[in-house]
Amino acid sequence: MSTTQNDRLRELVEPLAAERGMDLEDLTLAQVGSRRVLTIVVDTDEGVQLDECAELSHAVSELLDRRGALGDVSYVLEVTSPGVDRPLTERRHFERSLDRMVHLQLSGGGTLTARVRAVDDEGLDLEVPGEKGRRPKQRRVAFAEIDKARGEVDFARGDSKQQQ
Repeated sequence: MSTTQNDRLRELVEPLAAERGMDLEDLTLAQVGSRRVLTIVVDTDEGVQLDECAELSHAVSELLDRRGALGDVSYVLEVTSPGVDRPLTERRHFERSLDRMVHLQLSGGGTLTARVRAVDDEGLDLEVPGEKGRRPKQRRVAFAEIDKARGEVDFARGDSKQQQ
């Protein structure tokens, strides 16, 4: 079984993120013109602050340069947190989306946009907004029923959790 360069980079970066209490959500290496762009996406239960991204970026850059992991080619390193509309693929993603809006594509067909109220081993408790002044409805969705999910921008709420 061959190991790709992304896999090798992930093996180097993941421990650095974990040391800082971060989950490595994604790592991509792309060729842009004559240089490479390494994008690292990290998150925590509380969200990631800019100074935490900068600290991780410094540690990763130092390690990659010391190990020669990207060879002699110049590269740009981007360390970021996931956006609001990121794909939700792990239970922890849904847990981090508590009280936030999500958009679900359901395996039985159809879509659902709702606020996550609770997460457990089997699925989600959701609050589906009411239409035209009606009260919201509670709905249970099992993880097995979800084909795809992503965070949804919620312009209706002004709380600080939504603005992170």
